[in-house]
Amino acid sequence: MLTGHLALTFAAVFAGAAFYINFAEHPARLGLDDRNLLKQWKPSYDAGYTMQATLAVASSLLGLLTAWLSQDWRWIIGAALILANWPYTMIGIMPTNHKLKAVAESDAGPATRAMLETWGRLHAVRTALGIAATVAYLWALEYTNHQWYRTKEVGLIQRGWWGGGTCASVQVPDADGVAV
Repeated sequence: MLTGHLALTFAAVFAGAAFYINFAEHPARLGLDDRNLLKQWKPSYDAGYTMQATLAVASSLLGLLTAWLSQDWRWIIGAALILANWPYTMIGIMPTNHKLKAVAESDAGPATRAMLETWGRLHAVRTALGIAATVAYLWALEYTNHQWYRTKEVGLIQRGWWGGGTCASVQVPDADGVAV
């Protein structure tokens, strides 16, 4: 299902971007002096925030749409995990962001560096949520694919929440081409 593949793709791109920030960009940035550290973080954060916020919302909406279309609750787990980045960012990271944005580059010092080190640890949670959402979507996609092949072989289409729902029979030709 295209919507599920797109939800997975957007979650994986989010996770990859967050991982890159935590394991490459932010550690390299911490090698700068305090003033340049803050100077580099500000525009980088603004661009990253816009990109990751968009990916999280798009992935979540597509995951929820896929859950509705497939009537498979597993997609909701991935959607919830990727969307959890929004409240986590607003409650857990935004106070630090506002403090950092309020510091003039000329006033950057050890306290600013300490806040940016904290920011890196807080951002690691976003990376973990992105990876968890990607894994959840992979699980949902694998289950959906497994169900399709299994039901195709036995000639049933199963739809419904929690493994229940309706079953509709499908005529499957036998080896001689006769519908059974």
